[in-house]
Amino acid sequence: MSGAVDISGAKNAVVAILPAAILSDEPCRIENIPQIKDVTISLEILEALGARVTYIDRHTVEIDPTTLSTYKVDGELARKMRASYYFLGALLGKHGHSWVPMPGGCYLGARPINLHIKGFRALGADVVHLPPEVCEDDEIPQEENYVEIEAERLVGNSIYLDTVSVGATVNIMLASVRARGMTVIENAAKEPHIVDLANFLNMMGADVSGAGTDVIKIRGVPSLHAATYSVIPDQIEAGTYMAMAVATHGDVLVRNVIPKHLESITTKLEEMGALVEEMDDAVRVRCAGPLRACHIKTMPHPGFPTDMQPQAGVLLSMAEGTGVITEGVWDNRFCYVDELIRMGAQVTVENNMKATFTGVPSLKGTTVRATDLRAGAAMVIAGLAAEGVTEIEDIRYIERGYEDIIEKLTRLGATIELIEE
Repeated sequence: MSGAVDISGAKNAVVAILPAAILSDEPCRIENIPQIKDVTISLEILEALGARVTYIDRHTVEIDPTTLSTYKVDGELARKMRASYYFLGALLGKHGHSWVPMPGGCYLGARPINLHIKGFRALGADVVHLPPEVCEDDEIPQEENYVEIEAERLVGNSIYLDTVSVGATVNIMLASVRARGMTVIENAAKEPHIVDLANFLNMMGADVSGAGTDVIKIRGVPSLHAATYSVIPDQIEAGTYMAMAVATHGDVLVRNVIPKHLESITTKLEEMGALVEEMDDAVRVRCAGPLRACHIKTMPHPGFPTDMQPQAGVLLSMAEGTGVITEGVWDNRFCYVDELIRMGAQVTVENNMKATFTGVPSLKGTTVRATDLRAGAAMVIAGLAAEGVTEIEDIRYIERGYEDIIEKLTRLGATIELIEE
């Protein structure tokens, strides 16, 4: 692969920023939004809630939340994506009442929302209804699979997260920006999209400080106003194309990125033998020699991102020597390994948390499937590097997070086409 590719807006940032627009008392304009399924679903949820959604152009949307008519999120839409639970915090923060079905999305193992509930309760909210898997030992489980929360008035509080959780950090931020007094989130997530959400909230008049550190302080304000905001570039999409360049021994200029966000990815690619040249808003990735095995452990930011783990696994399956990936975030992230083995990879998995890759000279094209979003991206990388033709099924997962992937790869020299069935 060779040429240049432009990275789209960050999926993980935009799915938090779109619900956050509910908190404003005036229309907001969001720029650099990617054309992916999760964005489409988020906008459909906003419209179903009564908000006016207007596309200014392909990557710019205006959201008018002043016409919101309900606090209930449509169940069919919510179950199509994981980030639909951000509407819990946004609706609670704006109207003091939220009703959201349990979300869908990729299954990566247990993804409880107990920390979200803990945060809402600390702010003074009452939990009206919880599904069985979220109930505490002393609560009576309910059969219906939704969460309903209400509060006469939210009041700031100090909240310590028992484990680092991006979702809980986002939801508590959304719920507390219009609460009375100060909220302090300790052991908060530090991912770039947390910082991006904080910047958007501050553009609307919120008072959020400390985003990007493990202590975030939110001083509640009575109202928020209109803002125009551009979403940051997607670090995981960028890392995926960087991995594609390495897998195919190519030379690719990855544009519209923030190189600092890619440091943990860049470090491991260089350890495997890649040459990465950083520029102001781009990185050039080259790989001429053989790949070398290395050890990787996924961790919360600024560690190696779990969303890049399957892509790195493909590289290790073709690297000289033996490499090990230890998964430190999710307990079901290695589903893609069975698909790689079908292509000739030699991989063993221990307790769903550790995989050992013994490099093979090459992978062989065959029919595989995308088991989740990032596993789907990994299958694309494997198909690009493998001998022969690879057919990937269940690509709906890939479409959730990668904008124009067929067109972008074609411009880089790949032979790839979408088959409609």
